[in-house]
Amino acid sequence: MNEENNKWLVVVNPKACIGRGEKDWPTIKQILLEEGFDFEAVVTEHQGHAIEIVRQGIAEKGFRKIISVGGDGTNNEVINGIFTQNTVPTNEITMGTIPVGTGNDWVKTFDFPTDYQKIVKILKAGHIFAHDIGKVTYYNDGDPKTRYFLNAAGTGLDEMVCEKTNIMKQQGKGGRIRYLLNTASCLLKFKTPHIVIEIDGKEVFNDRILSLSVGNGKFIGGGMMMMPNSIPDDGLFDITVIKEVPFFCFVTKINSIFDGTFIHKMKQVSTFRGRKIKIMSKPEHSLFLETEGETFTNSPFDFEILSKAVNMLVKQNAGRKAHIEKS
Repeated sequence: MNEENNKWLVVVNPKACIGRGEKDWPTIKQILLEEGFDFEAVVTEHQGHAIEIVRQGIAEKGFRKIISVGGDGTNNEVINGIFTQNTVPTNEITMGTIPVGTGNDWVKTFDFPTDYQKIVKILKAGHIFAHDIGKVTYYNDGDPKTRYFLNAAGTGLDEMVCEKTNIMKQQGKGGRIRYLLNTASCLLKFKTPHIVIEIDGKEVFNDRILSLSVGNGKFIGGGMMMMPNSIPDDGLFDITVIKEVPFFCFVTKINSIFDGTFIHKMKQVSTFRGRKIKIMSKPEHSLFLETEGETFTNSPFDFEILSKAVNMLVKQNAGRKAHIEKS
């Protein structure tokens, strides 16, 4: 193992937000240099490349500080690089993010600004938040696979919309309006699956669902506050389930989904908390999952929380603010 490298490893996704990553990287690079960051930048070339870059950077070059330049999907790959390397404990890694993606859901929980100069100053200030990480086991053709996530995962309508949105991104299309249109069109043809949820060994739900979200952060799906009470360092997942809802009822409540008040306004909503979650489908293996823009098959899904497993750079007192809002 190489000795620790004090430089930053900067992982840049040029395709983030339909090419905005490539367009904005020269500006971001200049700001990092002006703020005194000593770094090595690597540009991703294909899906999954950030995982390889991070693994290699930690094991072979001794990096312990990483900045993700991209969206939630880029963050997800960086996290999976950190958690699938065996060189150092993950809580010895510090990660920052400069959001240029389409959804940017994780940073919304921590109230990040949109201005790159202000974001880089947050990273430079070095305020550490010991962040929980989600670990999920799924079954690809019966073979168990593992994925880690920083922010959230979803199934039901969430996964269907995510898959359609990913196709549109590949066609150079994106944005919140298109996401909402995708949601509406998917809702019209979506067949609600029957699922069973066990939390910490106890069955808590057995019914058909429209949507299910599991996470450490508050937001998913490009700004929908699906888990408004979530705290990213309390050692617990927040789970929000929406049962079958008539189309027009859902549409009329769409604003309340973006501000989180829907959990009180919709009788079809149930919320839970726990450390270990098992989601099963009837029939078996018929459910898909998305984690931060990536889709996976098949159910059952086994979730486990990894408490305070990585150090994230956030605004000063951002974590404390989340605790105050919850209390």
